[in-house]
Amino acid sequence: MKPGEQQLRDEIALREASIDDAHRELAAGELSAAEVSAIETREDLALDAAKLALGALSSKITTPRPVRRRRRWLLVSALSCFLAAAVVLLWSSLSARQPGNSITGSVSLGRAQQITQLLNEAEVDVANGNVIAALSAYQQVLVLRPKNVTALTQTGWLDFSAGSAKKDAALVAIGVNDLRRVISYAPRNPAPRLYYAIVADLTPGNQSLAKSEFKLFLSLKPSTYQLAIARPYLRQLGMATS
Repeated sequence: MKPGEQQLRDEIALREASIDDAHRELAAGELSAAEVSAIETREDLALDAAKLALGALSSKITTPRPVRRRRRWLLVSALSCFLAAAVVLLWSSLSARQPGNSITGSVSLGRAQQITQLLNEAEVDVANGNVIAALSAYQQVLVLRPKNVTALTQTGWLDFSAGSAKKDAALVAIGVNDLRRVISYAPRNPAPRLYYAIVADLTPGNQSLAKSEFKLFLSLKPSTYQLAIARPYLRQLGMATS
């Protein structure tokens, strides 16, 4: 099996696991039906693209080269190349990253190494403005470790931001719910508290909640970088720090 094919199979398995996890959380009352529907829609789109890409790749690997009629072979070859190119373009626009650009799909990596690699990739993707790739990497981390603070915090913030931009209430709710969950997992970690406070500040009618969350954030000894992110919001709320 070639590396690109293995990575596609791993991508499919991780996304199917993400859908299964969403249904388990629905049954446990941790997610609403609307939130699960939004997750399913997002994952199903990526799954369809990955499966198409896998089918095209497998066909390209296993189909014997025709030996009859040179003209017919040229036509089939041209159509196959066109289909493969179309599938790869579709998959790359929806999936995390193209085969060969990441080693996270390798079965030789241990779970801890996969998580570290995925978090590093996501950080680079965020810096480059590649939100789809970053979200996919964070979601894969959450399949491996559902309570990973960094992945859940960033997923919540990115989903909230995307949902707000698209006026998608279901996606906004998913982001807010993720931030609430990560705070329940790590109440003394300043990062999720910071993003939850910002979300409250950006949501009309929640300035009182924003102030209380920022007070908690400041009490958790945040880093200089976190304080720099918070400072504009603190000034706006009349809570400027020196």
